[in-house]
Amino acid sequence: MARARSPNRDKALKIWLKRSGNITNREIAEMLGEKEKTISNWKSRDKWNVVLQTGECSTTKTEPKGGAPEGNKNAVGNRGGAPPRKNANAVTHGFFRKYFPEETMEIMEQISERSPLDLLWDQITIQYTAIVRAQRIMFVRDQEDETRVLKKDSSSDNFFEQEWEYQHAWDKQATFLQAQSRAMSTLRSLIKQYEEMIRVGQGDEEQRLRIHKLKGEIALLEQKATKDHDKPIEIRIKRARMRPDD
Repeated sequence: MARARSPNRDKALKIWLKRSGNITNREIAEMLGEKEKTISNWKSRDKWNVVLQTGECSTTKTEPKGGAPEGNKNAVGNRGGAPPRKNANAVTHGFFRKYFPEETMEIMEQISERSPLDLLWDQITIQYTAIVRAQRIMFVRDQEDETRVLKKDSSSDNFFEQEWEYQHAWDKQATFLQAQSRAMSTLRSLIKQYEEMIRVGQGDEEQRLRIHKLKGEIALLEQKATKDHDKPIEIRIKRARMRPDD
């Protein structure tokens, strides 16, 4: 047996239309006592953005209204309730809706709820996470930590050829240091932008303290890195052997 349609589903749409789309899913969820994910699902399935632009709701049946007589030109130039030209709402929802899939639009709508400072903090967090993760991936055990990779393997009736690439410990360590240096430079640039936004009053005390804490963690991470920035050496060995006669 199909589940009965929730009355809040239509209420949620009415609230969203009343605010011309300028209300978050979370706010609607709190007003109706629903989960934010539920509101998001309703918004996607009922195509709220389309309803906002066209005024036509696929879930609500309306009686057809009498139109102007055929040939009547009183409404020439009137777009029938569409948003005014240069309306920001129409640009945001109409243009992107035309080219972007529904999933992308949902992500964009969630991003629009975040402040520029929060978006910058997200970038800082992602960059710092990548740096920390690289410590394990690019870890060099000791001087004997050697990596050998088969680059080429070919053969014929009379011979076979193999090409190997060797990376010694100092090669891998130097490569890691160079990569980390570039990543740290990017991170410091993002942090500088963040601190400047805090300085001009775009953040609060909590946001200021979290960047201060992160800078302390970065300082500890940099202390563990050496200052050896030698260019990595790549060694390739080609070896060809003749096959024994049958």
